Amino acid sequence: MRIVYAGTPPFAATILTALLASRHRVVLVLTQPDRPSGRGLKFLPSAVKTVAVAHGIAIAQPPTLRTSEAQQPIREAGADVIVVAAYGLILPQAVLDLAKYGAVNVHASLLPRWRGAAPIQRAILAGDRATGVTIMQMDAGLDTGYMLLSRLCSIHPNDTAGSVEEILAKLGAQALLEALDVIEVGEARAEPQPSEGVTYANKIQKGEARLDFNLPALQLDRAIRAFNPNPIAFTSFRGEPLRIWSGEPLAEAAGAAPAGTLELRLDGTVSVTCGQGSLLLREVQRPGGKPVSAPAWAAGVRLKPGERLGL
Repeated sequence: MRIVYAGTPPFAATILTALLASRHRVVLVLTQPDRPSGRGLKFLPSAVKTVAVAHGIAIAQPPTLRTSEAQQPIREAGADVIVVAAYGLILPQAVLDLAKYGAVNVHASLLPRWRGAAPIQRAILAGDRATGVTIMQMDAGLDTGYMLLSRLCSIHPNDTAGSVEEILAKLGAQALLEALDVIEVGEARAEPQPSEGVTYANKIQKGEARLDFNLPALQLDRAIRAFNPNPIAFTSFRGEPLRIWSGEPLAEAAGAAPAGTLELRLDGTVSVTCGQGSLLLREVQRPGGKPVSAPAWAAGVRLKPGERLGL
């Protein structure tokens, strides 16, 4: 089939790569406009654009799909189906109607749980033990369309948003190709989403990544894993930001020290007192530096007894 593909981040790039290796033909790629990134704020292409350029595929980067001008390349592509994966723009009904079989979405959750922009991060933050991908026939609503098929994925205690995303991208690619096969031969069996169990995965705001050590250690651990690799959980130490890349909730009860108190343990590791329990710090990062082990950081700053994070 002739496919118009819409996606932006690495998750979508993995799926596009699998699609390009299939018997289907991607005739146009839609992706977000290049964004400034890094210290120099240099404009960089999305992961999907990088794949499309490498394969010589036509690319469109409209800031919106609501105008006739933005829709024209899709109209001219003559697609059998539009495939969407983490694109970042809303497809109005006029766009959904431009392909013979409409549009299908590769969504990184088991719908109807975690409709919306950040399903992987929200699942980890909520302590979900499993998630998955759903191939959905798109309608004008927010992830409300009929489901074609889904695949389950466990969330393990040490999983980050990055590690879960890698697994779901591969599962999503496999599920998408299966769905396209049945769509092409007219055997797709779409089912409505259950009316119960609906939750929404709002876009992650950077301020959410600031750690509050008055919270339980288990909740803080989920936050650290959910915000890895982006935007990265952070706190403050001696008046400057400190990123927390990884940690581990400890089984033993915290002492009487105030929340946020750092402890250099007998085995050389570093922990921090939480509202409930304590959290072992594994990897941290100072401004302008690289991520280092917590013991190396503690040695470098000459950690003093009783010092606290978050002040």
